[in-house]
Amino acid sequence: MGDGMNQLPPDPTLEEIPAWRWLVRGKRLLKIAGILLLFLGGTLLVTLLYLKSRPLPPPDIPMTTKVYDIRGNLIDQLDRGEHRDPVQLGEVPRHLILATLAAEDQTFYDHFGLSLRGIARAALVNLREMRIVQGASTITQQLARNLYLTSDRTWSRKWKEAVLAVQLELHFSKDKILEMYLNEVYYGNGAYGIQRAAQTYFGKPAKRLTLGESAFLAGLPRGPKLYSPYTSMERAKRRQHAILDTMVRAGWITPSQAARAKAQPIALAPRPKPSPSKAPYFRDYIIQTAINRYGLRESELRGGGLRIYTTLDIKMQRQAEKAVKKYLGNKDGLQGALLAIDPKNGHIRAMVGGKDYQKSQYNRVFARRQPGSAFKPFLYLAALEKGFTPVTRLESKPTAFPYEGGIYRPANFRNQYAGRPITLREAIARSDNVYAVHTHFLIGRDRLMETARRLGFTSPLKPVPSLALGSIPVSPYEMTRAYAALAAGGVLTEPVAILRIEDAEGNTIAESRPDRRRVASEAETFVLTHLLRSVFESGGTGHRVKQIFPHPSAGKTGSTDWDGWLAGYTPDLAATVWVGYDRAKKLPHEEGRLAQMIWGTFMQRSLAGKSVRTFSVPDGVKGAYVDPETGHLATKRCPKVRWEYFVSGTEPKEYCPLHPSPEAEKKGGGSLWDWIRKWLPGL
Repeated sequence: MGDGMNQLPPDPTLEEIPAWRWLVRGKRLLKIAGILLLFLGGTLLVTLLYLKSRPLPPPDIPMTTKVYDIRGNLIDQLDRGEHRDPVQLGEVPRHLILATLAAEDQTFYDHFGLSLRGIARAALVNLREMRIVQGASTITQQLARNLYLTSDRTWSRKWKEAVLAVQLELHFSKDKILEMYLNEVYYGNGAYGIQRAAQTYFGKPAKRLTLGESAFLAGLPRGPKLYSPYTSMERAKRRQHAILDTMVRAGWITPSQAARAKAQPIALAPRPKPSPSKAPYFRDYIIQTAINRYGLRESELRGGGLRIYTTLDIKMQRQAEKAVKKYLGNKDGLQGALLAIDPKNGHIRAMVGGKDYQKSQYNRVFARRQPGSAFKPFLYLAALEKGFTPVTRLESKPTAFPYEGGIYRPANFRNQYAGRPITLREAIARSDNVYAVHTHFLIGRDRLMETARRLGFTSPLKPVPSLALGSIPVSPYEMTRAYAALAAGGVLTEPVAILRIEDAEGNTIAESRPDRRRVASEAETFVLTHLLRSVFESGGTGHRVKQIFPHPSAGKTGSTDWDGWLAGYTPDLAATVWVGYDRAKKLPHEEGRLAQMIWGTFMQRSLAGKSVRTFSVPDGVKGAYVDPETGHLATKRCPKVRWEYFVSGTEPKEYCPLHPSPEAEKKGGGSLWDWIRKWLPGL
């Protein structure tokens, strides 16, 4: 037999042994699995880092902005149709947080934005139906959807929602996400966010909610209409009970606490009614000022949860609106405007842009209309600066004034003239047009335009003869600003409406800064003020005002065929009233006078109860008794005597030639001190 007959088969390799073969294959699979895990882990890490590096759009949770008056009273609230008041998580009770978690996401603090268990359950249902019929949204996913997406039931939307939820978890803490959710979610009946929901349903802030009330509100977001207590209180209570039971099972409250909360009656607050703005024209002006002056976006104003502190005085605003309504309310088509400013600081205290905001939102405070004689004080301030005095006399008679454009023939109201020389005081009181135009020519027509510019007028002005009579349109805003400068002794302060604006966290993001400058001397301004007081005296064009408002005040009426004005001031308040028709319709003289009635009524009611202050005499002013007929220093023989103020150096030096008094001349009298000595010879 050959050797091959006795040859043994070779020993098997390790790979040929079945058990070992499976072990080797297992190792290979483990290696592959390890590689896959590393790959997946790396991919996940890279994905998370990528998502972390990708900035989220700023969370746009519209918060209601609130506007306050000078005393902290609420004027109005601005929103985008979603009335929402911001609240911080630390300001709400713990049982409200737990009730919310029980209702929406019990594992909120354990997941990373997605609930795997919920996803698996929902996926099975959706695959069976071959469409999305069930969601597994966590609180984070709900927030992502509400902030950035729509509520469409599509696979692409769910994928985007999941990605955004992870991003939210990467960028914000759990507490911040929950806070945003509580501020964003809709609770029905116009209540966006938990703070507004607490006010809407229970008339209290969220921090004062009881356990029962918290569970009740926590049940609403799942179906604001379905669980609305106004639709079905029984259904809303069942939802509340289910949430309380969930809280018991989670160990967050005891059964006895749940029982007491279930037994607590749900005392709903009366359904809120939308309240109109207390100052709608002013509110609109605030919005425009915040946008144009401080650079805020309107979306930020209406949804940023800002607090805007303004200069408005609600009490004065109410009186302004009442006065306008009282005299214009039953006049079809007749409109009016009123603006009041504190001359000491430029603060706008009241603004009425029309008699009915619901019918017309056009703010006539900024409409340009012919001011008529209400513009004359700026002419006479320029004249005082050029050497005029209260006793400067000019003829009051029909007069023709030649100029480069032809002949200008001004006329007085109803062609009434004194037919003699009259003083500046008399011209102001009577509103003599011939005197005004004569003054305009004497001082140089450019002078009035330059003075008006100094006092803040920005409307296009031309040095035409009729400018002296207020023929070029200006706005009540400009008029009030200029009159306030007169009330402040020649210091122009730019009107201020906004004191400061705070963001939702209380940080100041805008603040007014005083803009004041001297535009006229204190002495000349005071003399003009003293002259303007005669407008409200007997014989003055505004004498009716004195019967309503007896306080020391100065002002000027104005009238054209289309406009009625009164602008005036006290040391504490400057106000302008305009009345007229929006379109080219003539204004009867009787209706034009309503501006005076509105002004007097507003001033009387606004300053009622306040101490009466008069205009203090500044340095550079000298007073003397004069004979109004001659303008000279009065003697004891003068039948009429008037105390008059002059800019020092311009006062009369000679005694009245028509009523000489040698005794007074010998004493060198004429001053107040001389008159005191005359009546008290022992001094």
